[in-house]
Amino acid sequence: MSDAGRDAGRVGAQRGPATAGDLDAEGERRAEARELSGASRAWRALRHRNFRLFFGGQTISLIGTWMTRIATSWLVYRLTGSALLLGTVSFAGQIPTFLFAPLAGVWVDRLNRRQVLVWTQTLAMVQSFALAALTFSGLITVRWILALSVMQGIVNAFDMPGRQAFMVEMVGDRADLGNAIAINSSMVNVARLIGPSLAGLLIAATSEAWCFLVDGISYIAVIASLVMMRLNAGTVRRAATSLLTELKEGWSYVADFLPIRTILLLFAVVSLMGMPFVVLMPIFAARVLKGGPHTLGFLMGAMGVGALISALSLAMRKSVRGLIRMIPVAAAVFGLGLIGFGLSHVYWLSMLTVMVAGAGMMQGMAASNTIIQTLTDESKRGRVMSYYTMAFMGMAPFGSLLAGGLAHAIRPTPMWLAGGMVLQGAQWTVILNGLAVVAGAAWFMTQLRALRSVVRPIYEEMGIIPAAQEMAAVTAEEMRG
Repeated sequence: MSDAGRDAGRVGAQRGPATAGDLDAEGERRAEARELSGASRAWRALRHRNFRLFFGGQTISLIGTWMTRIATSWLVYRLTGSALLLGTVSFAGQIPTFLFAPLAGVWVDRLNRRQVLVWTQTLAMVQSFALAALTFSGLITVRWILALSVMQGIVNAFDMPGRQAFMVEMVGDRADLGNAIAINSSMVNVARLIGPSLAGLLIAATSEAWCFLVDGISYIAVIASLVMMRLNAGTVRRAATSLLTELKEGWSYVADFLPIRTILLLFAVVSLMGMPFVVLMPIFAARVLKGGPHTLGFLMGAMGVGALISALSLAMRKSVRGLIRMIPVAAAVFGLGLIGFGLSHVYWLSMLTVMVAGAGMMQGMAASNTIIQTLTDESKRGRVMSYYTMAFMGMAPFGSLLAGGLAHAIRPTPMWLAGGMVLQGAQWTVILNGLAVVAGAAWFMTQLRALRSVVRPIYEEMGIIPAAQEMAAVTAEEMRG
């Protein structure tokens, strides 16, 4: 039997046969989905009280998070004037996710996920309050910032897989899981648009310390939302095996299950080669477009708008069907957007291409997340989402170092495709990264047939698509009629 056949059989055995009650419930969900209008369907996950609480609390908290990100970068640059230290602080905040995420996934599967999130959000609040206190007192130094950034990175290593794995518990209905992920993506991008603007105004009027204080207070909202949730009393799994055994089990599951393995490989390539273009944005704003801080702000805003539009379009979808085909298309759009952005010397064209890149990036992220969450066995959800976190956040520090090194090493040279204009090293870097992402999308396309052969039986068993027997019966009935 092929790997795809073994994967499908294993997952089917884990999920068990669908009962008549499951089929009736699935039929009711389909009927309800048909009755919803397009606008209502886009927000259907908010029908679930727990997810509404999370949506409200997390939106407030994310705005504070983005304020802290901007304030931290500004504070480091104000204290040192060093671009190298800016990159070092970013690396320090991201590398713990790569190192600790797989271990964190094991604990997320073992522990009560709501309690994990309460603890991670509380520790993140303490980190923000510490930054605020040190900055208010004038005792803040780059060493303190580095230490607190490492602390936040360790917290994120547990928080991200915990939050992703907890999504199913908040929504309750797998039919609304994709919509919940799309709404969550929309929430992140709205915060990305609002947070930096508020941070800029607050820093100009007062100091970075107030941004950290506001962020610390904002965590109270998400902690309160978690405490207020009403969840089904589930038994926390007490593992009889060792931590190392469960770590190996999680790795084997991800490595052997073709759809998850293939999606995470493409996602890792996109994160390593594509997403670090954001690190080079200041160079594009200042050297390529001959602008200033406002130019950088507009470029970041355009990327956020593209990502938000993409997330909202995903929220309008009825089900997970068709998302596998969307993943390579989204990656190709992201890559082509990067290539266009790298070639452009015109302000409006750069805004348009970065918006396209943002839309492709978000489309691929949300589609990948939805499929992985749909296919993953519940007992391994935390470990699988830890590898998703590792592919997403864990590859970022290496990609940032690679992008910065290439941009520094490549000398400005003319390119005939760009009308003979001289392209900076940063532009060549983004173009090469875009080509790598497009190549990854092309490779994924070659895997689609094998992926469908594995995914289709699982979707049939879950009622997402009609089974072959059901379709044959309907066809026969139509022929008799």
